[in-house]
Amino acid sequence: AGVNAIFERFKGILHEGEIDRRVQYSIENLFAVRKTKFAEHPGVIPELDLVEEDDVITHNVNLDDEDLDPEDNLNVFKFDPFYEKTEEEWNEIKLEILGEENVIRLKTLHKPEEEMEEEENEEEEERILDLTEEDRKNLRRTLYLVIMNSLDFEECAHKIMKMRIGEGHEDEVSHMLIECCMEERTYLRFYGLLAQRLCMINEVYQQHFFRLFIDEFTIIHRQETNRLRNQSKFFAHLLFTDSIDWKVLQCIRITQDKTTSSSRIFIKILFQELSEHMGLEKLWARLSEPDLQEYFSGVFPKDHPRNTRFAINFFTSIGLGALTEDMRKHLDEISSKLMTEKKVLEEEDSDSSSDDSSENGEGSSSDSVSSKSSREEKQVKSKKPKEKQTSDSEEKITKQLKEVRLQYDDADKNQKKGRSRERERERDRDRERERPNKKASPTPEKNTRNETSKRYNKKSQQHKRRSSSVSSSESTEKVRNKKEKQRKSRSRDRKERNKKRHDSSSSSRDRRRDRRK
Repeated sequence: AGVNAIFERFKGILHEGEIDRRVQYSIENLFAVRKTKFAEHPGVIPELDLVEEDDVITHNVNLDDEDLDPEDNLNVFKFDPFYEKTEEEWNEIKLEILGEENVIRLKTLHKPEEEMEEEENEEEEERILDLTEEDRKNLRRTLYLVIMNSLDFEECAHKIMKMRIGEGHEDEVSHMLIECCMEERTYLRFYGLLAQRLCMINEVYQQHFFRLFIDEFTIIHRQETNRLRNQSKFFAHLLFTDSIDWKVLQCIRITQDKTTSSSRIFIKILFQELSEHMGLEKLWARLSEPDLQEYFSGVFPKDHPRNTRFAINFFTSIGLGALTEDMRKHLDEISSKLMTEKKVLEEEDSDSSSDDSSENGEGSSSDSVSSKSSREEKQVKSKKPKEKQTSDSEEKITKQLKEVRLQYDDADKNQKKGRSRERERERDRDRERERPNKKASPTPEKNTRNETSKRYNKKSQQHKRRSSSVSSSESTEKVRNKKEKQRKSRSRDRKERNKKRHDSSSSSRDRRRDRRK
């Protein structure tokens, strides 16, 4: 009755015609199976039909009866103190019902299937995919779609682990994660949490992100500011969650020569994010761990005072000056050592100068030998107690100075070479300036001649100037006279013209009068 009701409902669905073709075909196949009375799908498999019909015990139960006992106590777990005995009794009952041959045959049927499943699982675990370029493109496309279509980082991590990418291709996942993070307009915490979850699931991702930090920092000058900001925040999240090791900061070296504008922006955002999420106290505690000091030598350089000053100025400019206390103490120690070194050198120079003066005095005159020898003896006597006092202090200072000198010899050699070159150039220039002066310096006889020639030249120049001034004055007077004559001639011509016009006009008037008359 239940089967008939189900198939009648299927008929109604087919008559409505609101289903897809695929579902329609599957329902029609069900009707075909029903016509054959489920011949291909028996209720009991013949391999399991081991009980004879005479031995079958059937329990007919009517579901509508009210006196049914559901026996709910059987649905509750109860501890069996005699578990082994009950299992032995059940095995005996099973052998009586099924027989030994049937039990052995069932075991042999189930064993190969289990073994095949185990072998398939082992093959899937040990399988390593050798992807071509097209396969990698398809894999990156699927990863991009999975990352973009997932609502939560946990869902995305579950989907990625379910893809079964294979060993040796986890770097594709890490590359794709960073690229998607950099393409966003602003940093999304989703990517940092996803990378953290992947690192917690498998340690291989920790190694890949460790390498990616170094690779991306080497080519950081090629990135834009927005991509650079997202990238630095991503790696900062992995650092303060301990998803990657802090030894990765070994690749950073904060000096004026080794850094660029883009790398300084990256480092600034990285340490600002770490201080925001961890706090200055925890960050300082992590950076001051003795086991990691060799890896932070580039971040807090102490090899040269110039580099330490640059690092101090950098951290103070980004608001993290509290991290530079050790470097400031180191600078103070170096300055004190240099001061002591200068004092020692000055004392040595003064002693050597006094010795040189005494030697020169002995060679100059034989009469003053006795007096100077007595003075030297007095000086030696006065120096002996001083040398005893300063010997101990000088030994300590020399030991310290040797360590400092070894550190700064390499840096000072280049500076000395540059200074020596500049001095040589200045000397060459001075020599070139002196050469023409030497050539022009004549004898005293020639000096007198030159002086007389100079006086004569001066007088000739003065005479020329006077003559030129007189000639210029005469020329101006001539020009003025010419202009006046020209003006007078013009005025005369104008007067004559006016007279002629007046005469002509008067004659024309007289003629007109005569005509009228």
